Amino acid sequence: MKAFLAEYTVCNDPELAPEGAAMLAAISGSFERCGYDVVTPERPDFEGEIRRLAPGCDVGLVIAPDRLIFRYTQILEGFTHNVGCGSMNAAVCANKQRTAAILSRNGIEVPPGAGEGRRVVKPIMGCGAQGVRLTDEEPGAGEFAQAYVEGEALSVSLVGSRVTGNVCEFYSGTPPLLLAVNRQEIAVADDGSFRYLGGETPVHPDREEEIVATAVRAVNILGCQGYAGIDVIAGDRIYVVDVNPRPTTSLVGIAAVMEEEIADILVAASHGEAPAEVHLSGRVRFDKDGGISRL
Repeated sequence: MKAFLAEYTVCNDPELAPEGAAMLAAISGSFERCGYDVVTPERPDFEGEIRRLAPGCDVGLVIAPDRLIFRYTQILEGFTHNVGCGSMNAAVCANKQRTAAILSRNGIEVPPGAGEGRRVVKPIMGCGAQGVRLTDEEPGAGEFAQAYVEGEALSVSLVGSRVTGNVCEFYSGTPPLLLAVNRQEIAVADDGSFRYLGGETPVHPDREEEIVATAVRAVNILGCQGYAGIDVIAGDRIYVVDVNPRPTTSLVGIAAVMEEEIADILVAASHGEAPAEVHLSGRVRFDKDGGISRL
């Protein structure tokens, strides 16, 4: 069996490449331990590499910045079995402004629109904390603003089974699988820019059940499949601030403490057969470049 695993930043974005390489290593190692021959792009021509390599593989997964993930996932879906989020759902999640509006219409709390004074300005289509800043300025082209909400920065790592209904041959109604709740370490520089530094997993914050239930609802509303990372702020309410329709850096930490293999989980979930639970042993701190330390 062959698995095509394509991580965009490794060959195309030096700033994010260490983070991308850490995710790719965690996923590739899991697929190899599960008996797959892993195939990855060898050249910066990402689309060309998908077209060249994916047809000879049994399963495939694309990890790319939000502005690109729809396009490359759609190409992948034409050549092999995608074990990640579907391209249309990824396109919705990539637009952070539209995602917030959809979630709000469905009763999920998101940071409200910015009023006067300090607000968070972020790209409509961004990746990680790039371009996110705390400022008094108005958003520029391709940006939008939300109110700054106080609270604990967390993420919820889920794996969605096929959720697209009876038109999908793999639909089973299996609910999203919780991998872990993760604490995020985010710094705000003197100029107001946000920096993602890594995190800790697993954690068990106050209102954990409410946090997980909110993340599960968000994934179901948006139709995410495969690995999804839901960023939340636990403050006076549970606010969903971002939905990432792809593996996130937290997976590096989760893989270090999870007894199950993420490869097995992703493949099973892509057929609507995700397990009911996973088993985590210990707790780790991880940095954005994949460094792991036991706690």
